[in-house]
Amino acid sequence: MSTQSDEDALEPVELIRQSSTVLRIGKAMLATGTGSYRVKTAMQQVARALGLDRHEAHVTLTEITTTSHRGPIFRTEVAEVRSIGVNAHRLGELTNLVNGLRPGATVAEVNTEVDRIEALGPLYPALANALFAAMACGAFAYLNKGGPIEVIGVFLAAGLGQLVRRFFLHRKINQFGVTMVAAAVACLVYLLFIMALDTWAGGVGHSHEAGFISAVLFLVPGFPLVTGSLDLAKLDFSAGVARIVYAMLILISAALSVWAVSWMTGLSAEPAVAAEIPALLQLGLRLVASAVGVLGFALMFNSPLRMAVAAAGIGMVANVLRLELADVGVAVQAATMIATLVVGLLAAYVAPTMGIPRITVSVPAVVIMVPGAAAYRAVVGLNNGDVEAAVTSGVQAVFVTISIAIGLAAARMLTDRSWAYDR
Repeated sequence: MSTQSDEDALEPVELIRQSSTVLRIGKAMLATGTGSYRVKTAMQQVARALGLDRHEAHVTLTEITTTSHRGPIFRTEVAEVRSIGVNAHRLGELTNLVNGLRPGATVAEVNTEVDRIEALGPLYPALANALFAAMACGAFAYLNKGGPIEVIGVFLAAGLGQLVRRFFLHRKINQFGVTMVAAAVACLVYLLFIMALDTWAGGVGHSHEAGFISAVLFLVPGFPLVTGSLDLAKLDFSAGVARIVYAMLILISAALSVWAVSWMTGLSAEPAVAAEIPALLQLGLRLVASAVGVLGFALMFNSPLRMAVAAAGIGMVANVLRLELADVGVAVQAATMIATLVVGLLAAYVAPTMGIPRITVSVPAVVIMVPGAAAYRAVVGLNNGDVEAAVTSGVQAVFVTISIAIGLAAARMLTDRSWAYDR
């Protein structure tokens, strides 16, 4: 009887409820696309608010293992999150919930708020989401040395590609298959556009083939690439490696469709030669294209407008800085590292001021710097037997991606003590 009384006094049922609520927060955060380090921090915040003595977690791309301690007893739970996507609005709401909790919070209060957040639908309908992808890729087309024809063709192709992608993803179709289909649709729409241009303008479209590479840049997995790199910087190798591998598989899936369409149709992936324009005009166009591109990506990630505008402002400054540094002879890797360092420092100031998660403004701002075009050209060159082009583009893509990670990690270490010290 005494043993039973001791167990009752420890309230194991309440521990179970608290542990389940902490895990629920972790699952909700992970499903928004944020990094594992942020998922762990959020669960620890909730655990402290609910009165748990200690909480430990192991988080990967799709799984969470947690242990909640209260006195001499503990509870371990395992959960799987199959939804791999990005939802900046829901991430912001969850972050505000977690940051607002104080000691003495109850399980019922937390669950009520999570119920509300999980019931939130997309901020924008499917057509608007496709328009945002079209905006982002159209801006990419200009930044990749394209002209008005490339921008218009990419705008149409990327918009339809994203519409197809969203349609299938919302029906829970395999992500890698959906990526291949969406990439093929975007490439074929761009091909039809330049064929129509050839027909109406007497062969004008032939010199604008390379734009089809920019038409599939909405498929670049910017969030997992960046969050995976940051997880690695935090020495969280299981989560970081899983995210990087997932991102690479998405890139390869898209690149295979790009290669297949180019092989069957004869489209050239060689980058275009940029037109000569006055320096001030070029600067102005770069500012506009960078802002529009980042704004499009941020809105595509379901960011509220104020969050997307903040990301666009940061991305505009940093990306134009990167391009201008490259023009004066700075190595593209070094220019990218400096630009992403600027993104991280600006985000560290802007995000707390606006009361939004730092990652929701920093990731869209650097996605426009992710070398998706180089990665696609590397795969196309490899499949076409052009080893020199494949190696050149592939090495450039790898080192620029590493530079992005270094710049963001350095900014975190300079502005966040939990990153600066290994504790």
